Amino acid sequence: MKKKLVSVILASAMVLSLVACSKSTPDAGSAGDSTQASDSKEQTTSDSNTGSDAATSNKGVINVCLASEPATLDPALNSSVDGATLCAHLFSGLAKWGLADDGSLEIQPDCVTELTEGVENEDGTVTYTYTLRDGLTWSDGQPVTAGDFVFAWNRAAGTDLAADYGYMFEVIDGYAEIWETDDSGNFTNPDAQLNVTAVDDKTIEVTLENSVAYWNELLAFPAYFPVREDVVSNESWATDPSTYVNNGPYTMTGWEHNSLITLTKNDSYVDADSVTMNEINFYLSDDSNNMLANFENGDWQFIDDVPTNEIASLKETYPTEFVTAGQLGTYYVCWNINEDLLPAGSSLSGAEKEAAEAEIRNALALLIDRNYIVEDIAQGGQVPASSFVAMGLTDADGSQFYENAGPAGFTGYYDVTADAYEDNWTAAIETLKKYYTYDESTGQFSDVPTLTYLYNTSEGHKAIGEAIQATFAGIGITMNLENQEWATFLETRKAGDYSVARNGWLGDFNDPISFLSLWTSTSGNNDVQFGKGDNANVKAYSIDVTDLGYDLKVENGTWAETYDAVIGLINTCTDPATRYELMHRAEDLLMSTGAICPIYYYTDLYMIDDSVSGFYASPLGFKYFMSCTVAE
Repeated sequence: MKKKLVSVILASAMVLSLVACSKSTPDAGSAGDSTQASDSKEQTTSDSNTGSDAATSNKGVINVCLASEPATLDPALNSSVDGATLCAHLFSGLAKWGLADDGSLEIQPDCVTELTEGVENEDGTVTYTYTLRDGLTWSDGQPVTAGDFVFAWNRAAGTDLAADYGYMFEVIDGYAEIWETDDSGNFTNPDAQLNVTAVDDKTIEVTLENSVAYWNELLAFPAYFPVREDVVSNESWATDPSTYVNNGPYTMTGWEHNSLITLTKNDSYVDADSVTMNEINFYLSDDSNNMLANFENGDWQFIDDVPTNEIASLKETYPTEFVTAGQLGTYYVCWNINEDLLPAGSSLSGAEKEAAEAEIRNALALLIDRNYIVEDIAQGGQVPASSFVAMGLTDADGSQFYENAGPAGFTGYYDVTADAYEDNWTAAIETLKKYYTYDESTGQFSDVPTLTYLYNTSEGHKAIGEAIQATFAGIGITMNLENQEWATFLETRKAGDYSVARNGWLGDFNDPISFLSLWTSTSGNNDVQFGKGDNANVKAYSIDVTDLGYDLKVENGTWAETYDAVIGLINTCTDPATRYELMHRAEDLLMSTGAICPIYYYTDLYMIDDSVSGFYASPLGFKYFMSCTVAE
């Protein structure tokens, strides 16, 4: 059964994506831009709370390890796959991802009786009306109402919360008015709301700006999960089991911070009869050696990371338990757009400075040997990446979007084949000579600013950082490595308090916009800081889509005037061919900055004990344990 499921996942990865987010660990022992890191207590055989005997004698209990301490378990604020996996066990939205009769993943109704078709209005907007199922309750026994969804969506989309994933609601009519500002940056419509109403306690009516092909997939996204107003009025509600009120298959019955989160089956859940696993212990760790020790000792039945230096032997030793599955995501390096890269004393400023630094960043990207990283470090079947939008996402004609990206002559924005590396190196050196002092006799640059590479705790992330560090050192560029635990790392990157950082992104649905929309100047996931800080006023970007019938042609405009503008056109375009061409133009602009340096397209590596059945995963990192059983 497990073998069949894995093959289904691998096949579906090319055509289907689930909720994604920021991934913390590389595939060299990883999981979900969108998983791992913290200063969590080690849970080895000697200090684990469970032990082998307990793990096998407690019927209906499974012990797993996805990552370290999650940054948050508020579904509106979460932006990582490990946190989203927990939220998917704790909450029920209008829709969910589940297994079809043939074992494939599909969108299914969850809190609603059916996923209805939208009705197009005269002005082009589309209205959906949903009826909630009978018997929906919160974990404290109160009924779930249509008003709870209306409140939750407005909260998640609103300016007060300013959630990273707030832009996921931009397809709903009214969102633009919420975020409209005057010339001073002040919000002009403080009372604006999404066009979603509770007709009565069981009926929800929502109007979209236009038809959206992936609407049902958005309904299954954690940001769309309901929360209750009186509960979230306590700002710390999501940090303590005693105040954590949810409406899904499980309740949180324990949270030993940096050690263990325990979920227990919610008997009042409307579909409780379909939940076979009574208790899930989510151990919190970012130490891959610790994870493997607990797996091998039988204490943990699932781990989402393994030591990179053990991958080859694990494939041999655990042929059925070591899994390589398909994913729709990209592992990449990101540069803070506001960090100076030019030598001290450079007189360049404004657009000239940004153009020079974009050229430098693109040159440094050519120096990275992606084939070495994939073959000698990651070792999980990853593919060297030359675009940000991942392989597996379709284009308008059904081909793969990434295959049509970039200039003609090779796939993507630079040639990442092994044969091209020498030419890439030569081209990069020649570009860097334009800006830095170079000694021909030693092959060293002498005045490149010292860089700091930020990564979250993981042996695989560290190994990739060290490989890039060694490459740069070979030509005289000093790049120091800095490690942070997962939750801190996410906040540091989000705040732009870094110069260079490792990153990763898994698509939220099978559409390239799930990769491209996060780089708008208002996006909470815009770690590069495009259109933020000093970059907000830099007029260095150009876009021309007049040949596609739009009145948008900007030369040397700001990021908001160019990138944000074209993303806005994409969100309202209903002609598939035009829409996909607009997305290619958006990625062209994104990649021209050099601030996104793709390394490889993800695969998902994890280990699951042969005693476990009923487990399934999405191509975007989510893991589902509610239908599992563990053989004694």
